[in-house]
Amino acid sequence: MPFFTLTATDATARIGTLHTPHGDVPTPAFMPVATQGSVKALDSADLRSIGANIVLANTYHLYLRPGVDIVQDLGGLHGFMQWHGATLTDSGGFQGFSLEHLRKITEDAIIFKSHIDGSQHTFSPEAAIRHQQGIGADIIMPLDICAPADSDYETVDAAVDKTNRWLLRCVEAHTRADQRLFGIVQGGLFPELRRKSAEFITGVGFPGYSIGGLSVGESKQAMLDTVSITTPMLPEDAPRYLMGVGSPEDLVECVARGIDMFDCVLPTRIARNGSLFVKTGRLNITAAFNKRKYAPIEDDCDCYTCRTYTAAYVHHLFRAKELLAYRLATIHNLRFILRLMEEMRAAIAAGEFDDYRAEFHSRFKPPDEQTRRDQKQKWLPSFNRA
Repeated sequence: MPFFTLTATDATARIGTLHTPHGDVPTPAFMPVATQGSVKALDSADLRSIGANIVLANTYHLYLRPGVDIVQDLGGLHGFMQWHGATLTDSGGFQGFSLEHLRKITEDAIIFKSHIDGSQHTFSPEAAIRHQQGIGADIIMPLDICAPADSDYETVDAAVDKTNRWLLRCVEAHTRADQRLFGIVQGGLFPELRRKSAEFITGVGFPGYSIGGLSVGESKQAMLDTVSITTPMLPEDAPRYLMGVGSPEDLVECVARGIDMFDCVLPTRIARNGSLFVKTGRLNITAAFNKRKYAPIEDDCDCYTCRTYTAAYVHHLFRAKELLAYRLATIHNLRFILRLMEEMRAAIAAGEFDDYRAEFHSRFKPPDEQTRRDQKQKWLPSFNRA
């Protein structure tokens, strides 16, 4: 059986299926982020109950704690976290961007200073693959260089060249036939560098292709423009994975542009800050008007939180700083996102995606650009510590 089956298209939007050793994953798919082997505040039973089929974990963090050998001894990532659906691991390349103050990039590797104890660790392309083979995810990523959004042409060009050199080393090091190694397209916001990267990677050939280096500080329009340019450069018969994008409006727009896979910490992070997705945008559950809202967060939501509790109760949990608040809010936000993916798949299958897209934008009002940037700056210190 092929790794990816393309089932239907509606203009450039697509539905399909990833076939992995741990089950099929319908696409477009969103992957909840289990950075350290856990989606924050949830367990694997919660993930199954909200309809997740695949989760993402991070190689760098699992390598530091508890250690790849311990994960491997406990049956790999699936046995370690008792999640028996599909899994994907990032290589640690993004930490080369986000932990800039704790790393040095050489020709051969990324050298990290641990944020836990200050010890030094070298992530070469070969080490990144070796660690991911030990962790045992179904889909793994090569070690790459992610340049900041404001980098100049020469800096991004050099990052593309190094990513390409490292990619060949990753291919050589990869030996597990039951894992799928994707290629990653870099190139910043420069169309010619995106093409240079895509041509090299598709020339090597992979079962799937990731678009990296976005959602790293550029504007929303710049991100969408780059996706529009890059997606047609990738093979139609392979899945396309946009890394680090997960706000509802961006998911709809990027599915429209032919993306099949997404991951992002946004839904879980804003949940823990009391910001909940509803059909019209984001609801601040800590706002005073929720104190006497004796109804679910959203009446027609099918998540456990809305089926069981009132908005007044969840409001109380946040105001009282009860830990249950984080679990209930996270369940709601992730179920919102996964239901959104289900709705988009159904609309594409029916040939009605344009109508669905227009209806979504008519009711869902995201935060403005400045608010989004302010929120990201507020969360960045805790993100770097994590």
